[in-house]
Amino acid sequence: MKAFRPVISFLSALLGGVSAVLACTSAIIGGGASASGRMLLWKHRDTGAEHSFVARVKPCRSGELEYVALFNGGDSLLREAWTGVNAAGFAVMNTASYNLAPDTARVRDREGVVMARALAVCRNVADFDSLLRVLPRPMGVQANFGAIDTCGAGAYFETCDTGFVRVDLAHRDTMIVRTNYSHCGEADGGYGYIREASAVKLLEPMVASRSVAPERIFTEVSRSFYHSLLGYDPVAADTAAVWIVDQDFIPRYSTGACVVIEVPAGGDDPSGAVMWSALGYPPCAEMRRATLDSIDTGLLPAAPLWRAPLSERAAKLKGEVFPIRRGSGSHYIYLPALRGMLKKD
Repeated sequence: MKAFRPVISFLSALLGGVSAVLACTSAIIGGGASASGRMLLWKHRDTGAEHSFVARVKPCRSGELEYVALFNGGDSLLREAWTGVNAAGFAVMNTASYNLAPDTARVRDREGVVMARALAVCRNVADFDSLLRVLPRPMGVQANFGAIDTCGAGAYFETCDTGFVRVDLAHRDTMIVRTNYSHCGEADGGYGYIREASAVKLLEPMVASRSVAPERIFTEVSRSFYHSLLGYDPVAADTAAVWIVDQDFIPRYSTGACVVIEVPAGGDDPSGAVMWSALGYPPCAEMRRATLDSIDTGLLPAAPLWRAPLSERAAKLKGEVFPIRRGSGSHYIYLPALRGMLKKD
């Protein structure tokens, strides 16, 4: 498709600061760079929905696929999937993009709906490409969709209302990182440049040594306070400090989950994919295992609010890290509590 002329959305201009932006960080890791030889899809999710859960979705129609996915707390009808993997070993996630053409006023915020549909009908990355081409316009999305499959294909789809630009993983020994701007979009627009550089810096040594693993992504990236602009981790370095401003770290006040999906290599049973999920603010969260056959009980929704127990627990602990409730208190991290959480593991 022809490259579209992107403009910053009016909403993004009104936000006035990165703190109001839903700021996901993500990566596609080739099988040649992982410790297991399996492809990995990482989503460090920032969201306005503090609570979430993981659930299995059964096919609604003939020909559809069963899948396991992350949902917002309260979504009892399982309408919007925010990352997941299906029985064919196809996995998908998204990060919001803020430098593409804006959503129309009529149709917007449909990323979760699109991914739920993709998980139900797509068997591979090529199918997802085809799905995006036939969805009604406007699509109601501004997103970098990341997708991987058991054939070794991996790609980001930088997508707006009217079309997309596809960026494929160059080689199985490499990775792609995306935050909250699209590389095909308006130059210097959007958000996440510092977080993207931080993620690349943290992941590159693992990729080079072919040692990327879900647990390492969680502990060494999603829970890392390395800041690429500063060039160091101020949480670890300044041990005398008591407070620090929550600005441009990968884990942030709005982080609601870290998910790493590991799909089988070609020839293996595709239903053996694993969705490693840590619900809540990562320093306060625990990573647990979910597959089509078995989901850790701490990840499952509990009535009546449809929130996972581990999500509830992480939210309570997060209150110790961000103890100031009034004014702009949510911007300030109480370091003694944070360091205590990080030392628990």
